[in-house]
Amino acid sequence: VQLQASGGGLVQLGGSLRLSCAASGFSFDNYAIGWFRQAPGKGREGVSCISSGGGRKFYSASVKGRFTVSRENAKDTVYLQMNSLKPEDTATYYCARFSGSNPILTSWATPSQYNSWGQGTLVTVSS
Repeated sequence: VQLQASGGGLVQLGGSLRLSCAASGFSFDNYAIGWFRQAPGKGREGVSCISSGGGRKFYSASVKGRFTVSRENAKDTVYLQMNSLKPEDTATYYCARFSGSNPILTSWATPSQYNSWGQGTLVTVSS
């Protein structure tokens, strides 16, 4: 199982970035995929999650309305479109494979519900 996040970088306040998570080594369309982030000195925070078929999406309150998660099962890839970026979005972003296909509201943001993690991509938002 491999997950590789990419697309991070330095962007100004209000800018946009699109992160990608390329997966391999498992049946991608059987699993939900989540995005987490971790800022220096802080814990890992759930950002978003998309179900295996793409029909259910979850967002944290801090990014709802600004971030959009999507997936292309034909390409084994999940995306996180991040708009209206703020300095507080600065963090290393990780994608992870959920333990099943359909997370629920009370589980999607819990790191222990994920069993494989990518290496992370750094997003820095300057003011």
